[in-house]
Amino acid sequence: MAKKRFIVEFGTGIDLHGEDVTKAACRAVDNAISKSCLCGLVEILGLQDLEDVHVEILVASPRPEQIDLDQVRDAVPIGHRTAHAVEGGMMAQGLCVAQFGPECDQVVVANAAITVSIDQ
Repeated sequence: MAKKRFIVEFGTGIDLHGEDVTKAACRAVDNAISKSCLCGLVEILGLQDLEDVHVEILVASPRPEQIDLDQVRDAVPIGHRTAHAVEGGMMAQGLCVAQFGPECDQVVVANAAITVSIDQ
């Protein structure tokens, strides 16, 4: 059965303190899915169970190898989820606040592309 894309949405996530690429990636996913309503799957296509959708998560980060992809997948509440991380995003000069972690004066920015597909 072939998959057909229903929606592609993009988001940006930032960790201001701590340089946590996973936190930034999860925030990017949250940002993307918060801008999408999948009512067309139910109301137009008649999909009975949103667990049947396929959700592909692509995250771009300055340190993709450090992203916990299980946490990124868990940021999406429905469907068969896959997650991949690639080089991208941004590091920008921030401010180190000792209470948030030592030597963490960089702001981490991650981008996410979320693709929701259905079997047809």
